[in-house]
Amino acid sequence: MIDLDKGQPEVPVTKVESAPPASFTSETPPKMKNKSLIPLIAIFLVVAVGGFYTGSWLKAKNSGTIVSAELTGIQADIPITGINVGDIFGSADEKMFKDPATGVIDKGGFNGEGTHKLVRAGGVSQTVYLTSSIIDLDALVGHQVTIWGQTFKGQKVGWLMDVGRAKVEALNVPLPK
Repeated sequence: MIDLDKGQPEVPVTKVESAPPASFTSETPPKMKNKSLIPLIAIFLVVAVGGFYTGSWLKAKNSGTIVSAELTGIQADIPITGINVGDIFGSADEKMFKDPATGVIDKGGFNGEGTHKLVRAGGVSQTVYLTSSIIDLDALVGHQVTIWGQTFKGQKVGWLMDVGRAKVEALNVPLPK
């Protein structure tokens, strides 16, 4: 039992100081030395400059590539001055565009498939519907051409082709029946 009238013996109170958590210390962490970044930056600059000069050298070396005599007449764009029989337009890569067809180019596809069509003798079943990411087919409308392209499966047409190369066979030819 504790007697409240009687004074309690005084117990000395000692103050215990505890260290604050490490996250609250006022000391700053040691800074990363800039000297460790210098070799990394130097290596990056050497690689970047070397890559630039290697690319320039390769481009200069390949700009004089010898082209076979058959491919020398290929033109990237159809000239404004006009088209002549025997002109070849488009890509020189015969492996990429390997499917050939000959006929007269007409404007218009079928239900959204193709922008143009190659009309060939034998009726509608022989028509090739065309698109081209390389050649402006509008300039070849009305001319008989041999085209080389990549055949794709059409949803609504029997033959859909991406034209990559065209050779003009005859000018201003009527559409075959």
